[in-house]
Amino acid sequence: MLTQKQTEEAIVSNETGHETREEHEDESQQSMFSIKSILWHGGSAWDAWFSCASNQVAQVLLTLPYSFSQLGMLSGILLQVLYGLMGSWTAYLISVLYVEYRSRKEKENVSFKNHVIQWFEVLDGLLGPYWKAAGLAFNCTFLLFGSVIQLIACASNIYYINDKLDKRTWTYIFGACCATTVFIPSFHNYRIWSFIGLGMTTYTAWYMAIAALIHGQAEGVTHSGPTKLVLYFTGATNILYTFGGHAVTVEIMHAMWKPQKFKYIYLLATLYFITFGFACTPLYFVWEKVIGMHDTRSICLRSLARLPVVIPIWFLAIIFPFFGPINSAVGALLVTFTVYVIPALAHMLTYRTASARQSAAEKPPFFLPSWTAMYAVNAVIVVWVLVIGFGFGGWASMTNFIRQINTFGLFAKCYQCKVPPAAAGAEHH
Repeated sequence: MLTQKQTEEAIVSNETGHETREEHEDESQQSMFSIKSILWHGGSAWDAWFSCASNQVAQVLLTLPYSFSQLGMLSGILLQVLYGLMGSWTAYLISVLYVEYRSRKEKENVSFKNHVIQWFEVLDGLLGPYWKAAGLAFNCTFLLFGSVIQLIACASNIYYINDKLDKRTWTYIFGACCATTVFIPSFHNYRIWSFIGLGMTTYTAWYMAIAALIHGQAEGVTHSGPTKLVLYFTGATNILYTFGGHAVTVEIMHAMWKPQKFKYIYLLATLYFITFGFACTPLYFVWEKVIGMHDTRSICLRSLARLPVVIPIWFLAIIFPFFGPINSAVGALLVTFTVYVIPALAHMLTYRTASARQSAAEKPPFFLPSWTAMYAVNAVIVVWVLVIGFGFGGWASMTNFIRQINTFGLFAKCYQCKVPPAAAGAEHH
C-alpha cells in the first residue's frame, strides 16, 4: 500500500499536461524568472489559488446582490455561508477522487503526457461507464450554459457603462472577444490572466464597497425581500449556482505540478472576467477528444478545432439574454448534480468497502477523521440539495424563467433596458 507521501511523489514523477516534471525543473533552474515562466507557465498551488479565486469572485459580485434582494439580508447571509461550506466540501471530495484515480493509474504505469484528465474520466475509472455518462452529460451542459451566462453578464454590465449600443450588439462583440480563449492551451497557461482577473474583480469589489459607504442608500429606499416564495427559492438557487465554479476542479488540479496540494486551496478560502475561459476550457478538451485532436501538439490546429464550441455558446446567449433567471435555472437543474450530488455519491461509493478505505490514497481530513462522519456529511448534502436545490429551486427557477420568456420573448434585443424617452412618449399617444 502506498503512503500519502509516496502517492504524491508518484504523481509528481509522472508527466502532467503538456510539460514533464523534468522540463519544469530544468526551466526553474535555468531561468526561474523568465518571461515565459512569469506570464505563461504555471502549475503551483498559488496558480491554482489564483485560478479558483478569479473564477469565483466574479460570480459572487454578479450574483449575490441580485440574490440578497430576493432573499433578504438574513437568509442571504446564512445561505451564502451554508452553500459556501457545502461547495468547498464537495470540491474537496472531487480533489480526493482525482488523486485516487491518478494514483491507481500510476500503479498501472499509465502516462498522461499530452492528455488532460477530466471529471468524467475520473468517474469512469472509479465507478464505471454509467457514472462517466452522467458526469459527462451534467458537467458539459453546465459548463456550456455557464459560458453562456458569462457572455450575457459581460454584455449586460458593459451596457450600463456605455448604452450607445444595445445588449445584443455587445453580446456579438464580447462573443468575438471570448472566442480568443481557444488559443490558450490549458489551465497551465492562465497564470497572468488569472492574476489580472483577480485584480480587476478585487478592485471592483472594493470600489462598490467604498462607494456604498460614502454615498449610502438612495433616499426612501425600502427593503422588501422576501416577497414571494418563487423569488425566495430563485434567490436561494442563485447562491447555489454561485459556488458552481467547482465544476472545473479536476482540470485545474491536472495543471498543477503537485495535485495533492489542491485540497488546501478550497479548505483555506471559500471566496474565489476570466470565468468564460475557465468554463469553456474543459469543453474544449472534451471536444478535442471527440474529434481525435486532443493529443495534437500544434496549438494552431487545436485552436481551429475548438472554434465550433464557441458558436453555440454565442447563439444561446443571444436567444436567452435573461441574466439572473438563467443563473437560477442552471443552478437548480445542473449545478445541483454536477457540483454537489454526483461528487458526494461518487465518494461514498468509491470508498464503500473496507479494502478501498484501507488503501485510499487520501485519508479523511484532520477535522473530520472518521469515515462514518464523512458518509453522514455526504448524505446530508445529497438530501438537502435534492429537496431544496433541485426540488423547490427547480420549481421556482423554471417558473421565473418561463415568465421572463413570456414577458420579453426570445432574442430580446435589450433585456430589461430602460425605454428611451422618445419611445416612452410615443406609447402614451
